[in-house]
Amino acid sequence: MRSPSARHRRLAGVLFAAALLPAVSSGSAARADSPAVPGVGFTDGFGLSQVSGATEVRSGTDFTITVTTPEVAGPHRIRIFLPSGYADDPDRRWPVTYFLHGGGGNVNDAAAAPALHSDEMITVVPDGGLKSWYADWHMQNTAMGAANWETFHLEQVIPYIDANLRTLPDRGHRAVTGLSMGGSGALHYAQARADLFGHTASLSGGIDFSMATIRATVLATELNLPGAWCAISTPSSQGCPTYGPYVDSDAIFGSPYPVLGADHRWNAYDPAAPDNLAKLKNTKTTLYTGNQGLIDARTAIAAHAVKNRLDQLAIPSRLVDYGNGASLSPQCDGNHNYGCWAAAFADYIPRLEAAFEAAAKN
Repeated sequence: MRSPSARHRRLAGVLFAAALLPAVSSGSAARADSPAVPGVGFTDGFGLSQVSGATEVRSGTDFTITVTTPEVAGPHRIRIFLPSGYADDPDRRWPVTYFLHGGGGNVNDAAAAPALHSDEMITVVPDGGLKSWYADWHMQNTAMGAANWETFHLEQVIPYIDANLRTLPDRGHRAVTGLSMGGSGALHYAQARADLFGHTASLSGGIDFSMATIRATVLATELNLPGAWCAISTPSSQGCPTYGPYVDSDAIFGSPYPVLGADHRWNAYDPAAPDNLAKLKNTKTTLYTGNQGLIDARTAIAAHAVKNRLDQLAIPSRLVDYGNGASLSPQCDGNHNYGCWAAAFADYIPRLEAAFEAAAKN
């Protein structure tokens, strides 16, 4: 594996602190070898195999399964929130929202946003890795092993969920949402598979890959610079986030430098590129961001750029820039944290539920 060049390290160092995307743990969950989840059973398929004895059951409407796939190395968890009435009405089918967590996070982060556990829809939280950026990686031979995250989510997890749960398997009843790294993934997935998603929301997302600071953040996670910085600047009692083992600085999207088209993979993925935004013409798109602190000061720039480009394309969208958070919630300070994101989801989910209901009537 190549060592990162000095140019790569300088670029990653521009905003490596911006890759400190907070993870939230909901605590340890009870494990059950034979979980009892009323009305729920999973059959292997679509390249996914469930790991026996690894299911975590918190309640009949909150559980996590673990699967393996050749597309992504290692076992991966999928947390699922069911509506409270799921078991009581075996003939009813439900809309589905996919939640993509941020960098350094995990599937349990979703518990920090209670609105995601809705009685009007199923919420599915697939493992997005520590630094997947929700992409099929350019390099598959790094310390991370196979890393086809987009294929895993779009071609395996979604049909697997539709086959095993009582879903409404059409785009009008399916949404993809995410925050931070997951906000980028949510917008990208909605663009890549407009046939799957009729709704998307990005919260404090790194969604404009033309910004050097966003590219620097991706590089920082590849090189695990946030973890290195934290280790020398944070008291050991507080702990540090990890972004997994070091990988080549070109591992995910190849070279980030716009020289002779070397950055073509970055440009092809870029959720803010006009050609990609045009794919959202029939998708209900919502953006949330604060504008405080090192990170959200940049995500605000990205969100406004995307909103302006959507307006130019005459594609309806909704942008909520809650600034310092005062207009959103007393718990929100406008920074990159769940005090703001939980409140943003509390605003967004009822709107999404209404849209799902309207789609059912059409």
